[in-house]
Amino acid sequence: MTVRTTLVAATAVALSAALAAPAVAASPGSGGDDHALTRRAAQAAVAEGVPGVTVAVREGHRTWSTTAGVGNIRTGQPRSPHDRYRVGSVTKTFVATVLLQLEAEGRLSLDDSVDKWLPGLVRGNGHDGRKVTLRQLLNHTSGTFDVLADPGYRRTYMSAEGFFEHRYDRLTPQDLVAIAMSHEPFFKPGTSWRYSNTNYVLAALVIEKATGHPYGDEVRRRVIDPLHLNATSVPDRRVTLPRPGSRAYSKLGGPDTGPTYDVTELNPGIAYGGGQMISSSADLTRFYSALLRGKLLPPEQLKKMKTTVKAAERYGYGLGLVDVELSCGVHVWGHDGGIHGSNTDAATTQDGRHSVAVNFNGDWSGNTESVFEAEYCGR
Repeated sequence: MTVRTTLVAATAVALSAALAAPAVAASPGSGGDDHALTRRAAQAAVAEGVPGVTVAVREGHRTWSTTAGVGNIRTGQPRSPHDRYRVGSVTKTFVATVLLQLEAEGRLSLDDSVDKWLPGLVRGNGHDGRKVTLRQLLNHTSGTFDVLADPGYRRTYMSAEGFFEHRYDRLTPQDLVAIAMSHEPFFKPGTSWRYSNTNYVLAALVIEKATGHPYGDEVRRRVIDPLHLNATSVPDRRVTLPRPGSRAYSKLGGPDTGPTYDVTELNPGIAYGGGQMISSSADLTRFYSALLRGKLLPPEQLKKMKTTVKAAERYGYGLGLVDVELSCGVHVWGHDGGIHGSNTDAATTQDGRHSVAVNFNGDWSGNTESVFEAEYCGR
């Protein structure tokens, strides 16, 4: 389901774009061994070069999972269906959900300017937070420059030489915004669409200003705890993954045939609200199922979340939620995420009854969308 390669020239840390869409479809992957094609798609990804794959499927109250490949190249330890991993830009759906909950409570409006909540932060080189709304942050129509597109950021955190020197750096969200403000905006607010991780760094800061609490605390209180997502967390400066978990591998911008680096440890603050979270495939299917079933947002806010702007031929981007039409015409809603050594996709049907989440513990090979094509389309 990944749209990242279509929409942004993302690399390992690319706290990516997404997937998803409306309409419910019959599921070739329901019951018994009808998930055989999904299992084969996971195995095929390993054959293409992905170290390991973990997949979870939720249909109503039934769950199914499969794994392929290894979680540790050195020891040969297999991947586990219980693996915790970095979810990258899937974080954006959690952040958008909390912001929409705050709107439902009357504590803010999507039409508020960014400057109302973060006065003076979005300024410089043509950026003006007085002209950008919270809605434009969430649906990537703000024009705000993407911090991941900054050449210095890329050299520091996405190259082999830079990553191992700087992976434990303690960047603040204000540091990330300042990097983005050193460039001109992509376009005037509201005139186009372009994915920008800076938007969700800002959205997380708005949550903090509106509530007086770290955005991660609000995600825990409002989403993680009520849904009992026991494998899901918003790490602050913890550089390791909780157990059980696999190692994460990257080529760090090098060729597919180049060295494979273990990039498991890093300070997630380099992503912040754009891609900081950790979860598991089972938790992600539970989250997206609950979200689309209206368990987290009132109907008005869920409708706003699902109001999309065109991002690519088969992709529409809502408020932290993407609408993707698969090759068989099935629509699903969700998001994908990429961060060093981890590619993740999660999606569900419009009624939230059939959800899929997949993770690769390598960021240079394989196609996560093939798993969704297998599960939803039987291909």
